[in-house]
Amino acid sequence: MYKSIVDIRIVFCVVGIILLFTACADVSPHSAACVTESAYGFFGGLWHGIIIPFSFVGSVFSDNIAIYAYNNSGGWYDLGFILGVGTLSGGGARAGRKYNRH
Repeated sequence: MYKSIVDIRIVFCVVGIILLFTACADVSPHSAACVTESAYGFFGGLWHGIIIPFSFVGSVFSDNIAIYAYNNSGGWYDLGFILGVGTLSGGGARAGRKYNRH
């Protein structure tokens, strides 16, 4: 009885956290806004890379949320985006870790 209540609480907490972080996702701008606003740079790409799982969930349910900024500065934005995505998977640290075979 108690185990099922704890499981339900965990599910509600996880769903709540996902919804909370989905609110951080940027709404995709219209093409006219891209021309007038300043372009996203390295730190914008880094932030978009970090919140990509939440942006993806939001983009599944809404056409107004994009996971990649249309208005970006090019290579610096891309570098920040890749580094942001890499922080979620542990980067290269997991690949270099040795396994203990017993």
